Amino acid sequence: MGIVFEVKKDFDATQEETYRGLLDLDSARNWMQGLVRMERLDQGPMRTGSEWRETRKMFGKEATEHFEVVQLHEPDLVVLRCDGTKGTTGKGGFLFTYKIGTAGDVTEVTLHGEINGLTGLAKVFGKMMAGTFKKACEKDLDALKAHLEK
Repeated sequence: MGIVFEVKKDFDATQEETYRGLLDLDSARNWMQGLVRMERLDQGPMRTGSEWRETRKMFGKEATEHFEVVQLHEPDLVVLRCDGTKGTTGKGGFLFTYKIGTAGDVTEVTLHGEINGLTGLAKVFGKMMAGTFKKACEKDLDALKAHLEK
C-alpha cells in the first residue's frame, strides 16, 4: 500500500449537487485553486474512462497532471486516478475516492487519497509531502463547498 490520507467535509448542498460538482470540469475554474486550464480528452457526459489534463500553478510553476475516471456510482461515489507518469512529475500515481453520503440535512464527503508507485528518494519525499497533499485536498473541498453553497 502507498501513502494514504483522508479528508472529511460536510456540505450544505444536496448529495446530487455535490456529486455533479465534483465532475463538472467547466465550473472548476470558478473554485479550484491555482487552476490554469482544464483539457477534456474525450467527449460527452462524464463516465468511467473519461480523461482530462489539469494544469495548475503551484509553488510558482505550472504543473499538468492526467486524470481518468475509474468508477462512478451516482450519487454516492466518484473514483479518480491521476497517472503521474503522464504528467509533469513523471512519477507515481494518485487514487482519489470520494464517498458522498447524507446525514440529516448535510451531505458528507469523505475523500480517501492514496499515493502509489513512488520509489527511492521520491518515496521518502512523498511521505514528507503527504500532509501537503492532504491540505491541498482540504482546500479544494472547502472551495467546492463554498462554490456549491452560494
